[in-house]
Amino acid sequence: QVQLVESGGGLVQTGGSLRLSCAVSGRTESSYAMGWFRQAPGKEREFVAAIRWSRDTIYADSVKGRFIIFRDNARNTVWLQMNSLRPEDTAAYHCAADYNPGLRIGTRDYEYDYWGQGTQVTVSS
Repeated sequence: QVQLVESGGGLVQTGGSLRLSCAVSGRTESSYAMGWFRQAPGKEREFVAAIRWSRDTIYADSVKGRFIIFRDNARNTVWLQMNSLRPEDTAAYHCAADYNPGLRIGTRDYEYDYWGQGTQVTVSS
C-alpha cells in the first residue's frame, strides 16, 4: 500500500515563502515520478510542478521562476519550495506519484497513481 503524506502548508502573507514536503512509503523501489497539484475552492485541480526520478523537472507557467520542486530519492521525499507567494496561490496542495512514467513528465492528474490527502496553503493580501 502506497502512502503519500504532505506537510508544510499554512498561512503566509503575499510575497512570503513556504516549503511543502511529501513523504512516500510502501513502494519505494521503483523509479517513480512525483508531482504537485493544487485545487482552490470552486476551481478544477491544476498542475503545479513535477519531477522525474532523474530529477528532470517541469513547471506550470503560473509558478515558473517562483516555485522549485526537488527530491531526495534515498529518503523518498519530494519538496515544493514556494517563493514570492500570491493570493492566487491559495489552494489545497496535493502530491502525487506516477509509477509508470513515460518519456515525458506527466502534467495531468490521470497520469498519477497515488495521491496524498493535501495540505492547505493560504496567502493573505
